[in-house]
Amino acid sequence: MKKLFAAVAAVAAFSAHAGDLSVAATPVPHAEILEFVKPALAKEGVNLKVKVFTDYIQPNVQVAEKRLDANFFQHQPYLDEFNKAKGTHLVSVAAVHLEPLGAYSSKYKKLDEIKDGSTVVIPNDATNGGRALLLLDKAGLITLKDKTNILSTPKDITANPKNLKFRELEAATIPRVLTQVDLALINTNYALEAKLNPETDALVIEGSDSPYVNILVARPDDKDSADMQKLVAALHSPEVKAFILEKYKGAIVPAF
Repeated sequence: MKKLFAAVAAVAAFSAHAGDLSVAATPVPHAEILEFVKPALAKEGVNLKVKVFTDYIQPNVQVAEKRLDANFFQHQPYLDEFNKAKGTHLVSVAAVHLEPLGAYSSKYKKLDEIKDGSTVVIPNDATNGGRALLLLDKAGLITLKDKTNILSTPKDITANPKNLKFRELEAATIPRVLTQVDLALINTNYALEAKLNPETDALVIEGSDSPYVNILVARPDDKDSADMQKLVAALHSPEVKAFILEKYKGAIVPAF
């Protein structure tokens, strides 16, 4: 009888969690997009639980530790570096959208107005820092030793005609110091949170050829689960494409 009760309890516990899918996301636009697909997933029998984070570390840590099922906040170069540094084995499940990185200033309206010795702040994580420098190289403010190296650092600058001074800060904090520096390289999700308009406020911004497409990420053993694939189908729906185009007005570009 005890074995029967135990079996019933196990089935009940499984049933309570069946159909639940927990996904970590940064607030804008990732959590907003996930909230948009919730009703469609509910009709498919999936209870989507969105947990919002404001950093780039914990979402991967919690998925790797099986505290969450997936996350939606990063691009492939960042994931590659995270796996390498942390010894994790997270994988991309689906490409969803591109958030172009932009350079912003509260002091200047054009890049050629930036003065000698100006302070430039870039993200302190390896991939976004390199990404920022590649954008500045493409804009002609600096010259990098290798224009294909996504992990470039300020040490890889071979020409700096305006003697720009570089500071590296956590990506999420950069909008807060925008008025304290001359130029800030800001990820679009954080720019939108700070009420910046990437299309009109960025002095220079990545083009559609950027490789930094944001992806849905999970553990290898979970990426092909039925619920995960239902989430992928929802994220790749025409409705989500229309939602992204309408809500973000070109600041975010669908990648499907």
